[in-house]
Amino acid sequence: MEKEVHTRLTYTINIAVIWGLIILFIWQPGIAHDGAVAGAQLFIQALLPYLLPYIILTQWLLKIPARTQKISQWRRYIKAYVLGSFGGFPVGAVTVTEMMKNGELSRQQSGLLLAACHAPGPMFIIGFVGTELFGNISAGWKLLAAIHIANILFFLVALLFLLRTNDTDILPVQSIKKDVGMPLLDAIKESSTIIILVATTVIFFSSLGTVLSTIGTTAFSVDTGIAQTFALSFLEMTSGVKSATDHFYSLAIFPFLIAAIISLNGLSIHLQVFIIAKTGNIPMSPYVIGRIWSVIFVPIIFFLIF
Repeated sequence: MEKEVHTRLTYTINIAVIWGLIILFIWQPGIAHDGAVAGAQLFIQALLPYLLPYIILTQWLLKIPARTQKISQWRRYIKAYVLGSFGGFPVGAVTVTEMMKNGELSRQQSGLLLAACHAPGPMFIIGFVGTELFGNISAGWKLLAAIHIANILFFLVALLFLLRTNDTDILPVQSIKKDVGMPLLDAIKESSTIIILVATTVIFFSSLGTVLSTIGTTAFSVDTGIAQTFALSFLEMTSGVKSATDHFYSLAIFPFLIAAIISLNGLSIHLQVFIIAKTGNIPMSPYVIGRIWSVIFVPIIFFLIF
């Protein structure tokens, strides 16, 4: 009975949210369009060039079958961290999920590594944030260092739990696809699916954030820059970073605001990770803890080394 009530409540909430957003977009079609266009342009200019090459290479490497299944836990963890953390969102989730499906990680190990192997790509931080937003490549390197210092500290803490885990729920070798096929073509195919997922969430949440911030500014007499940056940062990280640059670039707090927004990630990225991790039924609780850790420590570390 209780489960049935919960199911009905969830259904009602989902329907209410969907119709509410439909009405919102019909009410503000021009603003919704402008937000979608801005999100699409941002995806093409800031995300696609920095993300796509690394996703293809990472997938290509993961598609090549290992010569032996007898690989030490340490090597598997390091492989997951290096490929996942340096690949950009959501490559960490893709890497961990793929390794679990390949029989290299258990579900429990995958859950902890999903939280630790989560960071923006070096090309995005150094190329887009450092060069284009900060106008200082050195600041981009320092932000990248702060992100990975926080990640590595979390990874070391996660290792305390990982070392206690066993491989009892690792997928058996026979469940792995025997037909290797052509790894590069398979990698391109998988990468296209990920890129479509990223593009869809970026454009949708950019449009939604623009509409909500415009309505919030009108209804509550809030500063446009603050409302837009807050809404977009919560929903879509890249759009939030761009909005913060447009409205707060001249302030001394600007670099640390960017660090906080990137640490927050935004609902768009969290949804991408959730969708990918769900294909492997990976537990998400460690991921939530990891994001709280990142939001707290990345801006502090960046401030200390800036």
